[in-house]
Amino acid sequence: MYSIAVAGKGGTGKTTIAGLIVRYLKDFKKGSLLAIDADPNTNFGEVLGMLPKENIGAIIDEVSKNLDKIPAGMTKDRYIEYRVQSAIEEREGLDLLAMGRPEGPGCYCYANNILRNITGKISGDYGFVVIDNEAGLEHLSRRTTRRADCLFIISDATPVGLKSAKRIYELIKELNISIKKFVFVINRAKSEKIDLDILAGIKVDNLKFVPDDEEILRLSLAGRPLSELNKNSPALKAVSEIMQDIVPAVKIIV
Repeated sequence: MYSIAVAGKGGTGKTTIAGLIVRYLKDFKKGSLLAIDADPNTNFGEVLGMLPKENIGAIIDEVSKNLDKIPAGMTKDRYIEYRVQSAIEEREGLDLLAMGRPEGPGCYCYANNILRNITGKISGDYGFVVIDNEAGLEHLSRRTTRRADCLFIISDATPVGLKSAKRIYELIKELNISIKKFVFVINRAKSEKIDLDILAGIKVDNLKFVPDDEEILRLSLAGRPLSELNKNSPALKAVSEIMQDIVPAVKIIV
């Protein structure tokens, strides 16, 4: 199993890049694929054209309100895990699991624990796992992602976006989260000068650029998935080139 996580400041196109990564892996049939929407705003499914019937947050709330319906001999945690595994949306070549937004107070840590446990148990059944993390920094302190073969840190060309990307990198190092490879992506990059001095002091092995793409905006405004994106899309081509450098050349089929 090869795991790819995507992080970044809100509004930088984090979920779009995650969707383009999934599109590349699916189009080129690199292996069985699980997409995980670890962002409580649950936009990943819309980008992928998949709307899961249930999510972890909703399942936790429902089970907590109906404890009498837990089957005899099964603990609450085990029943929730069973329900979550049953909630995975399955399509040809792609499965999707969404965390969702719990309603109860203090539920985020529990939801994250459930997500980590389920991911640990089922990830071995897939060739690739792509995790779209929550925007910002808080999810890192909760360790939604504890390890990944590759982490994409997404920024736009603004100083605010670049500073946020740098903070994400520094926090990951501070928390000793196990990341084998970092990829910094400046999304919607145009011809104007980008102040890369902001990233000074961190080790940038892979700095990549994804151009602005009007078709992605058009699809987004129409509520259409990235699967409908033309194969000649500049952004899709850029992400495909990045992935050819990052993902092992050998197919991983599970």
